[in-house]
Amino acid sequence: MNSWKIGNIKVTRVVEMQVTGGSRFILPQAIPEEILPMQWLQPHFANDQGKLIMSIHALVIETPERKMIVDTCIGNDKKRSIENWSNLQLPFLEDLQTAGYDRFEIDTVMCTHLHVDHVGWNTMLVNNEWIPTFPNAQYLIGREEYNYWSTAEPDQLNDGLLEDSVKPVFDAGLVKLVPMDFKVCEGIHFEATPGHTPGHVSIHLESEGQHALITGDSIHHPCQIEKVQWSSSADYDQTASMQTRQSLLDKYGESDVLIIGTHFATPSAGYLRKKKGHYFLDVDTTSSVIN
Repeated sequence: MNSWKIGNIKVTRVVEMQVTGGSRFILPQAIPEEILPMQWLQPHFANDQGKLIMSIHALVIETPERKMIVDTCIGNDKKRSIENWSNLQLPFLEDLQTAGYDRFEIDTVMCTHLHVDHVGWNTMLVNNEWIPTFPNAQYLIGREEYNYWSTAEPDQLNDGLLEDSVKPVFDAGLVKLVPMDFKVCEGIHFEATPGHTPGHVSIHLESEGQHALITGDSIHHPCQIEKVQWSSSADYDQTASMQTRQSLLDKYGESDVLIIGTHFATPSAGYLRKKKGHYFLDVDTTSSVIN
């Protein structure tokens, strides 16, 4: 687990799984011949054979007054269209506890978008019933995102999640539908980053003059920082997602805003820097490691 400080805000990464290869269905352009020349990706984000390394993790945000979590991974016991994500039995909640966070202490759950690898631990299976994993939390879901998926035909990244990961928290009265620029609390707000899904958002953090951005899937993998034109096969609007990535580079490039990737492998965060005419992720080596 990694942990970062942004002023008086602490962000802790809790990993559900990290995999090498197998991501070509998300980024079909990322063949080894294209990845190997991007030497800055090694060793953290690609191996020496040019295969991508990706992570599925949640990010806990702790302020002096609040304990929040962004994107709750895939979850256990969920039947999914993607075989390697189906009916998992992983120690995510135990790892969350090891990081110092009891699920009953979480007061806010933020969903950057409604895909199965971002909302799975919204609920857990108890006595054959899906119940909220974080029963004392308010679940923040983008209104535009929810309105789209509540009527759209599901795909492999959305199939089944409304029934097992969203409706149960609605039924428990825990959901608040919010606009794409919603202010969560002092120093934390949603930032609209559409394209991957219609209502996709990132999470902007600010404290004591320091800033960070949790990407969601606006940037799936760091290779898209150099190859902005590489849109994901999972993007709802590939042109819009490319435009969003470019706008993030224009806005945060060469700045001191820490970019924390929702699928970036360890060490998962860094700064947008430019070299030889293109941007890359200059990884942050100051994060603390929780064993």
